[in-house]
Amino acid sequence: MSRSDKNPHERLKTAKGRSASSVRWLSRQLNDPYVKQARAEGWRSRAAFKLIDLDEKFTLLRNAKRVVDLGIAPGGWSQVVRKKASAAKIVGIDLLPTEPIEGVTIFQMDFMADEAPQALCDALDGPPDLVLSDMAANTVGHKQTDHLRTMGLVETAVDFAVQTLSPGGAFVAKVFAGGTDAELLSILKKNFTTVKHAKPPSSRKDSSEWYVIAQGFKGRAEPDSV
Repeated sequence: MSRSDKNPHERLKTAKGRSASSVRWLSRQLNDPYVKQARAEGWRSRAAFKLIDLDEKFTLLRNAKRVVDLGIAPGGWSQVVRKKASAAKIVGIDLLPTEPIEGVTIFQMDFMADEAPQALCDALDGPPDLVLSDMAANTVGHKQTDHLRTMGLVETAVDFAVQTLSPGGAFVAKVFAGGTDAELLSILKKNFTTVKHAKPPSSRKDSSEWYVIAQGFKGRAEPDSV
């Protein structure tokens, strides 16, 4: 099935007892071609196609040897890494439980915990050359608050990448409409050769999510804090 295939819209058998927002979300899931394609191809989530799209554009996985997947649940991104860089060591972390993935070390813990960065690095037996972050904070329904909460996670991910990446490494993180905050963007541009924003074709058009892609890590001559 191609990504552009159109299928007749399915309807929920019953909306009884569901909130209006829940009905809208479930209806969208039922009729999302990427959700259907993910199920058909064995991906754990439609998010797998976002990394596939980003890799096609930025060639992130070709030479990846050690990869960190921040916010791994349910595991779609690590599945893609396993398929495209089968020899790479992969470690992921998430507060949510994640079903095991062959060849992937998974920590169910808070990435914001003091011991998390060291646990990830120890599991890789060396510095990562690719740090992926599809993390987003739980929403509270207030747009500005939700943005700030997610950007707090991005700040921590940027700091982790700058402190751990091997020279030449890359960093990818989910941000939202408006892109990366000016201060974070400055840090990324100082530490990476190229910094770009992209919205994968598989990202829903009505979603405010974008991704920042930083490549060519320069090294840690002058550590920065965020």
